[in-house]
Amino acid sequence: MKKALIVKLGYSETLAGFLNLGVSLGDVLRTTFILHYFKDYSVSWLVDYKAAPLLEDNEHIDRILIYKPSIVDMLKEESFDVVINFEKSLNFIQLTDSINSQYYFGFTSNCNSVFKSGDVMGDKKLVEISKDLDKKRENKNCWQDILAQSTGNRFKGESYILGYKPKSKIVYDVGFNWTTSSNWRNKFWPYNYWKKLGILLENKYVISWQQGMDNLYDYMEWINSCRLIVTADTLGLHLALALQKRVVALFGPTPPEEVYLYNLGSYLTPDSPYDCIPCVNLSCNKEMLCMEYIYPEKVKKAIDYEFGKIKSSSRK
Repeated sequence: MKKALIVKLGYSETLAGFLNLGVSLGDVLRTTFILHYFKDYSVSWLVDYKAAPLLEDNEHIDRILIYKPSIVDMLKEESFDVVINFEKSLNFIQLTDSINSQYYFGFTSNCNSVFKSGDVMGDKKLVEISKDLDKKRENKNCWQDILAQSTGNRFKGESYILGYKPKSKIVYDVGFNWTTSSNWRNKFWPYNYWKKLGILLENKYVISWQQGMDNLYDYMEWINSCRLIVTADTLGLHLALALQKRVVALFGPTPPEEVYLYNLGSYLTPDSPYDCIPCVNLSCNKEMLCMEYIYPEKVKKAIDYEFGKIKSSSRK
C-alpha cells in the first residue's frame, strides 16, 4: 500500500501569515477533509498532543504521531509516496524536505513554489494567500478548495472527518459557544450581547451555555448535545460542522468565504461603518470592535430561520 505523511500540528494557521502562540485545534480539524483524497494510502499524521483527540479513532489514519524528537528522527529514516506539510515554520519545512518521498505538497523550502511536484496553480494560491494579507482579504475561495488544489485535487464538498464519536443525546435547542481563542480576542462577541440573546430566546428554545472548556472530549459531547450552535469563527464552529449540527456563525475580522458551511447553517457579518472588514488582524485599535455591530436581534432572526430548516427536514 502507498504511504502518505501529513504534517499538521496546529502551530501555524495554514492560510494566515503568522505562527500561533499556541495550538490551533480548529486548523487541525479543518484539515481532516483531505483524508478523502488519500483513502487508498496508509496515512501517518504528525500532530501536537493537544490536537490528537481530534484525530483519534479516525479510520483513515493508520498512525497518529505525537510530535517529539524521537518521532522526528524516526520519520527521517522512513520513505513515503506523498508528504504533505501545512506548517510554515522553518523546522517543519526542513523536516519534510529531508524525508524521502516521491511527491511533496504544501510548504517546502522553495519559497516561490510550494510544490516540488504537482499542481502549480494550486501551490501558488496557497502561498499567496498565506503570505499576502491583501490576497487573503480578496480571496473568495473556501479553505477546502485552496488546500485541495495544493494537493493536486479539486474540492467537491468532502466533509471533515472526526474520529471521536460522542455518546451524548440531544437535550438543548441552542448552544452558546461564547468563548474565543486568546489569540483572536477581536473575534469575541460581547458577553452582554450573549445575555441579551438568551433573554430573546428563553421563551422559545432550551438554551445551553458552553461546556467542556477545560476538556476537549467534554466539549465535543456538549456540542453534540445541541441542535444548533451559535458561535464565532472558532473551533466550536468546525466541531459543529463535523458533527452535522446547524450553525449560526458570527464573522468580523476573518472572512466568512473561507469557511464552507456544508449547507448546515448561515453566517452573519457586522452592519458597521468600517471599510477594513475583514481585517484578518489579531488586534484592533477601534473604540468599538466590528463584532459589536452584529446585534442580538439579528442573531435571533437567523436562529429562527435555521430552526425552520430543522423542522422542515424532520418532516421529510
